[in-house]
Amino acid sequence: MSDLHNFDLNLLIQFEALISECHVSRAAEKVFLSQSAMSHALARLREHCNDPLLVRTPQGLQPTQRAKAMLPEVRDALATIERAIAAPTAFVPATSQRCFTLAATDYFESVIFPDWFCTLRKRAPHIQIAIDIIPEDRALQRLSSGEVDLIIGLESDLSTPSYLDIDIWCEEHLVVIGSEHYNHRGPLDLPTYLAAEHIAFFDLASQADSAVDRWLAQQNRHRQVVAKVSNYMAGARMAANSQMLATLPKRMAELFATLLPVKIFALSDAFPTQRMTLIQDPRLRNEAGRQWLVDQLKLATSGDN
Repeated sequence: MSDLHNFDLNLLIQFEALISECHVSRAAEKVFLSQSAMSHALARLREHCNDPLLVRTPQGLQPTQRAKAMLPEVRDALATIERAIAAPTAFVPATSQRCFTLAATDYFESVIFPDWFCTLRKRAPHIQIAIDIIPEDRALQRLSSGEVDLIIGLESDLSTPSYLDIDIWCEEHLVVIGSEHYNHRGPLDLPTYLAAEHIAFFDLASQADSAVDRWLAQQNRHRQVVAKVSNYMAGARMAANSQMLATLPKRMAELFATLLPVKIFALSDAFPTQRMTLIQDPRLRNEAGRQWLVDQLKLATSGDN
């Protein structure tokens, strides 16, 4: 008889106590059973194993060879079960050496990640973070398989499965213009914006049209795109040295204003905001380390860190 479906796994706990103690009463006390209940358990174990397991000798009860051989394996099995059902290990930022993997756009890597990571290292000095710049469809596959902890970046037209947790935050668009080549003052209205030449960007992780272009297309309008690049720094440098406009999320525009001879202009009309996404698998929502990382990212994107 060896069908595990018909075996009471509680007998493994009682077996370990019996063979360890070689005494029915002490074994019963060890696992908080009555002596009669432990005697009954021993009888069931003997029947299942077709072996006496404990035999009476002048030195008291002693395990049989079969019982001695079973004991280490039963202990290993019990330890495995305990680990499997134990509460998750607490995540302690100050001591954790965990490596997180984020699938992100180059916008996140360039603008948010550098300062955010420095802040994280003050709170968790031994963690590591790897950034993967990969297409969003592949990122979703890797999120599902557990290879990636989070997906962070610009919203695209890619259909995201409804079972995933998605957080969205928004940034207004600003226009970067070469300070020595453009004399406009005040916010840009739509006619002025459309009359200019533009540098457009596509993100390495998603080649969908930008939110601005989709918004314009809904009104049967379009801007005069004369250059389309994936590298934000390259586009900003082009804007700095010409009369072309580069439309960027606010944080990136403000970053380039500290690095290049450019001016920043707000858009006066009802231009759409740039929506950013944070995608995670709800099956891992309660995992302490990942949730800590999500909380830290939300602090950074809200500006409260």
